[in-house]
Amino acid sequence: MQVVESLLRPAGERVSRAELAQALNMALFLDVTDRVPMAAAYVADLQRDGQQLVFDHGALRTVAWPSGALPPGEAAITRVLRPLGFTMAATYPLPRLKMTGRAWRHADFPEDIAQFFVSELHPERFSGSFQGAVTRVLATSQDPLTPGDLALLEHLARDGDLPAVSAVALLPKLVGCFARQHALFEADDYQLLLTESAEMAWIATEGNAFNHATDRVADIESVVAAQRALDRPVKDTIETSATGRVRQTAFKAARVMREFLDRGQRVMLEVPGSFHEFIQRAPLDESGTLDLAFDAGNATGIFKMTAGAAKDADTTGEAAAC
Repeated sequence: MQVVESLLRPAGERVSRAELAQALNMALFLDVTDRVPMAAAYVADLQRDGQQLVFDHGALRTVAWPSGALPPGEAAITRVLRPLGFTMAATYPLPRLKMTGRAWRHADFPEDIAQFFVSELHPERFSGSFQGAVTRVLATSQDPLTPGDLALLEHLARDGDLPAVSAVALLPKLVGCFARQHALFEADDYQLLLTESAEMAWIATEGNAFNHATDRVADIESVVAAQRALDRPVKDTIETSATGRVRQTAFKAARVMREFLDRGQRVMLEVPGSFHEFIQRAPLDESGTLDLAFDAGNATGIFKMTAGAAKDADTTGEAAAC
């Protein structure tokens, strides 16, 4: 993975917020390669050929609803992002999906440290039975952060760095925030959620894990051609933004086995997992600054990657990386 040179200095007594943010991003990208076979195969090809991957962004989903011991909605994630130096760059309403997405960009290295696209689902916009299922699923959520972890985050927000020993201890706790925090739940509740929202059904099985991780490439068409030549399941089309500066496509989502309860018995069901995405970004202007935005026009195809067997939603005009 390509890492900006200033973040590769020899280890010292303190770790900056940017260094810790980069370490977190690299750990989360590795998690996607562990869960998505096509991502692992693609990365293995790059390693074999001596090429570097540019991590553009990771996307995850949250639910704006009471969640047991876990802060509801995006607050469970933004309490981590802010001390690491990320600031909210843009808001993307997703009314057809009954969600809101927000892009979080690193203040110190906006082009070099991968962004986070954090989306939030709004159960109050769905039926009463749907809300009941959401409540039952999320009620068992645990908070992966201890008061000591939160104190370290407060120190990081205040000082901009941490003692190396504290940063090393905190990193795995931060990684643990990007996972499923609730316990097993009834398969019937999963089916109820799936009927109204493939996105909520996905959150129910995968939690706050990365829905996808994205490689920023120089020539997306050549990447797609190479992956198709290897008979890998790449999306049929490349989405292009209204400005023409942002182009996206992806591998089809992995299928994963997840455990559920069925009237007290444990059962396994196959559900949609995560996927690996490709993005090509052109400069905004002659300055060479990249267009780091997420485009509304790319929505439909990318969002369907984890829709599974659910009825396809009409998401035209909504942000892609949610």
